[in-house]
Parts: sequence; C-alpha cells; structure tokens
Amino acid sequence: MTAVSAPESAPARVAAVPGWGTLLVLLTGVFITTLDFFIVNVAIPATQRDLHATPSQIQFVVAGFGVALAAGLITAGRLGDLYGRRRMFAVGLAAFTLASAACAEASSAGMLIAARVAQGVGAAILMPQVLGIINTVYTAPAARAKAFNAYGVAMGFGGVFGQLIGGVLIKADVLGMGWRAIFWINVPVGAAALALVPRLVPESRAKGAARLDLAGAVLASLGLVAIVIPLVQGREQGWPMWTWECLGAAVVLLAAFALHQRRAATPLVSPTLFRHRSFPVGAAVSMIHSMTMGAFFLILALYLQLGRGLSPLESGLIFLPLGLGYFVSSARAAAVAERLGRQAVAVGALAMAVGYGVLAITSADLGQDGAVGWIIPGLVVAGAGMGLVMAPLPALVLSGVDAEHAGAASGVLSTAQQAGGAIGVALVGVVFYGVHGGVPHAFTAGLVFLLVLDVLVAALVQALPKAR
Repeated sequence: MTAVSAPESAPARVAAVPGWGTLLVLLTGVFITTLDFFIVNVAIPATQRDLHATPSQIQFVVAGFGVALAAGLITAGRLGDLYGRRRMFAVGLAAFTLASAACAEASSAGMLIAARVAQGVGAAILMPQVLGIINTVYTAPAARAKAFNAYGVAMGFGGVFGQLIGGVLIKADVLGMGWRAIFWINVPVGAAALALVPRLVPESRAKGAARLDLAGAVLASLGLVAIVIPLVQGREQGWPMWTWECLGAAVVLLAAFALHQRRAATPLVSPTLFRHRSFPVGAAVSMIHSMTMGAFFLILALYLQLGRGLSPLESGLIFLPLGLGYFVSSARAAAVAERLGRQAVAVGALAMAVGYGVLAITSADLGQDGAVGWIIPGLVVAGAGMGLVMAPLPALVLSGVDAEHAGAASGVLSTAQQAGGAIGVALVGVVFYGVHGGVPHAFTAGLVFLLVLDVLVAALVQALPKAR
C-alpha cells in the first residue's frame, strides 16, 4: 500500500536540535491564520459599507476562507510529507502574507473574496506542516508534550481573542485604515516569521520518493467543498435544494475517496493511520470539540451584540474572562495531562459543559436588561475547560502516528477540526434561529445544545487508548 522506504531525511543542520525559537516561528503561523478565521466577523458591517457589498458577497468574504482551508488541508499535509514540511510551511506562510496584503488593498467585494480564498489556500498549506514538524522533530517526550501544549494555546488564543483584537484595531483606526488594519497586521508579522524559517525550522519529510495521489487529492477536495459550502450557506438561504444535492454529492465523493485510498499505490491518506485507535477516535473527539468551540463563539457574539446591544469592542472585552480562564488552564494543561492522561481532556470537556450550563441559567435570568457582568463566572469556567481540551488533545491524537505519515495525519486532524467548526455553526444556527422569544432565549437553547456535545466529547475520550 505504501512506497518502499528509505532512511528518513535528517533535519536541517541549522536546527538539528530544535529550540523554542523553532516553536515560536511555527506558532506565529498558527496564531495569525486562526485569528483571521475569526477576526473578519467584527469587520463585516464596515466592510459592507465601504465596498458596497451585497449580503451574499459578505457571506462569501467569511466563507471563502473556510472553504479553501478545509478543502486543502489533507492534500497540503501530504505535500509536506513528500516535498518537505519546512518548505511547504514557508510556501503557505508566504502565500498567506501576500494574500493578507491583497485583502487590505481590495477595492471591491469581488477582489476581497478572491483574496480571502487565497488566504485560505495559504493557511491550508501552512497549518498541517506545524503539527507534522512538531510530531517529528520534538522527539523527547517532555519537549513534545510542551510543544503540543503550546500549539493548543496558540490556536485557542487566536480564536478566543479574535473578536477583541479586531474590535481594538477597528476602533483605533490606525492611519485611517479602518477595517483594513485587520489584514495589514498580518503582513509584518508574517514577513518576520518567514525570514526566520530557514534559520530556525528544521526540514523533515517522509521516507522514500512516493508521488502525490492526484486522484485522491481531487476527490478529497471536491468532497470537502461539497460539505462545507452548503453548511455555511444553507441556513441563511433557507436550505434550498442545491444544498441537499451538494451534501448528497459529498457522500458519493468521499466514499469514492475512501475506496480509492484502499487501492492506491501511494494513497493520500494511508489506511494504516486508522489501525491505531488513538487516531480515528481522537479525530472524532477533535471534530466534535471544534463543533462546540466555533458555535459558542458565534452565539456569544450574537447574544452580546444583538441581545445586549454591545458594540464590537465592548463585546470583545467580554471575551476577556473567557481568555483568562483559557490562559490559566492551558498553562497548567501539560502538568494535568501528565497526571491524568486522556482524562485531562474529559475533565476539560465536562468543565466546558458546566460553564455552558452556568451561562444558560444566568442568561435566562438576566433577560435583556440584567447586568451583563453576571455571565463572567460562566465564561471563566468555560474558558478553563477549553484550555484543558485544546492543549493536550493534538498529542493524544497523533501519539501513535509514524513520522512517515505525520503530515497526512496532521492534515486529516486539521480537516476534522475545520469541518467540525462548520458543522457546529450550521447546527447551532438551526437551534438559535429556531427559538422564539428573543435572543437571550435563543442563546440559552444554543448553550444547552453545546452542553450535550461536550458531555459526548467526555464520553468519547474514554475510547482513547491509555498513554503508554
């Protein structure tokens, strides 16, 4: 099923023993790409006014990034295995940085949509290389655990603080840039990280000289696009027939992809990945957890801005207690995971469920007029749970993956997370907008739905193998 192996190429001599500078460069890429997934939501009103964009065009400004990201992750992960993970990380970071400049300079909605798709492609190339590099070059157990923990922290910070950072940038209106500042900020950060890649990031790749499975890449990409587009667009358009046709086509395409992978000489995703229980179960846990994260950020922003009348900056500040809980727990997550193993993730998921429960009770009591500060305790508990899940989970999922397939496995894991986010937003949207009685009631119903998903995450964790 796989190509004949040769000795794995050695890491680049400039960083044979990777230090924390290596991790800083890698996590800079993770942070800015995750941040851009969330930060754009804050700028939607200003962007629509400035570019005279239609509601449909604005939807694609948000969705274009996510669709391109989800569609490219698996293929990009395998490209890193074959042609060098450092090389593909640099290509993705360069593409993302240039696309960010194009977003900032867009003079029409069409140009912005195209640039956002290009950003998504760059992010798709970049993101699986980070996990692949960490999994192959940090070989000491303690260093690997810390590196994976830092990855979870960076990713979570990008999501948790995206709205706050966006609100601050737009409010500050630096040099009169307005909403364009949320894209310009990526350019110097990305350029600085790119300059350090050759000095600090070691190269690694899979054994042998296998070729890219082009048929598998096409089937996987088309199948993922057919899932993500209707999930992103379906609710707002009333679930027209084309959304169901796309989802039906996705089932056929992904079934054909799975069949092709069993028969391909050099598969895009080796079936051997699924022989280790930690990987398929862990990917499922990651997907469901991502469903709760993306959905929660959405309904919290809607509750604060539509239900309580806060500005983007004011609502962003309310995210700070969530970030505080996340920061404190993620800083301790490695020590907790060392003692509890997989149960650290279960504890985190249950803490999120408790936090959502407290928020549901509190928001129901507050209605539309109570002091919004009463939701802070629930936010702190939910944030603490997020940190305990996000930080150790990648290490648990990838623990049984051979270095030869690290990039492909990272691509599958990242795809599960992105698909989970899209599915979660679609499902919580059905719950949120299907409830009558105002935004606070809808927020409460959405939280109950997410609470159930987090309990499911804690149950699924029990199927993960114990750490060896």
